Amino acid sequence: MADPARARRLSKRISQIVASAIEHEIKDPRLKNVTITDAKITADLHDATVYYTVLGENLESKPDFPGAAAALESARGVLRSRVGQGTGVRFTPTLTFVADTIPDEARHIEDLLAKAREADAELARRAAAAQHAGDPDPYKQPRDSDEDDSDEE
Repeated sequence: MADPARARRLSKRISQIVASAIEHEIKDPRLKNVTITDAKITADLHDATVYYTVLGENLESKPDFPGAAAALESARGVLRSRVGQGTGVRFTPTLTFVADTIPDEARHIEDLLAKAREADAELARRAAAAQHAGDPDPYKQPRDSDEDDSDEE
């Protein structure tokens, strides 16, 4: 078991090395819009999971996740050797690439929050123009003693 602080530092260093290698050394055009978001390493420092996301060319285009996954899979050996050179650990960890779903989930949550804000605004508009149903004062008022005397006579 490695020290948790050491594992954290090593995972951060792995993500930096992989991101730099993708940007500067690997010439695959499918990796052009790939961003490394995080890396996690097991407690024994033998396996590393690298999380990535793919950004679209512009707002209208869809990201090419299958192409990026295939490109990362083909560059796995080169990236692992770069990690081994850059970290200097005795055993270079194996790399596993996983698509990061956090940006998609965040976008979905933002859409849900926007819908909730619209529903709240619509409810506030309806409440501003609403009136209470029935009498303005629906509770029975106690009789005055003067009215009681007139009924008895």
